[in-house]
Amino acid sequence: MMTSPNLENLARIGKLRKELVGQAEFDGLVKSGRARLSDARTAKLSLESRFDLAYNASHALALAALRWHGYRSENRYLVFQCLHETLGLRPEQWRVLALCHERRNVAEYEGHLEVEDRLVTDLIEIAKVVLNKVATLGEVR
Repeated sequence: MMTSPNLENLARIGKLRKELVGQAEFDGLVKSGRARLSDARTAKLSLESRFDLAYNASHALALAALRWHGYRSENRYLVFQCLHETLGLRPEQWRVLALCHERRNVAEYEGHLEVEDRLVTDLIEIAKVVLNKVATLGEVR
């Protein structure tokens, strides 16, 4: 496991906590992300349900990557922002996840979810990229 100076800085200022992860926790997050991503591809579900499943799959997988690197965050948005450091995701990819996070928050706290087909398709595609990158991390050390 290679330590990122940016992750170290976030831990130093209290945005992340250093915390070792067990293989079972990592595997559970990946399993959850994989199952939700699979379900998000079910076309007969409502667009809102597919969004919710893909968003939560993305978060579980992004959290798995952060945990693999030995960090924890209570902030969902930060988990997505760290994807550049944890998996090498490009800014335009994690920014889609950030937009989805904003939409999810509006739905959770204001009861209004505004999603369109294109956003859900992009979200699912990025979640697949995250899953494939998480799969290359290997065993927790």
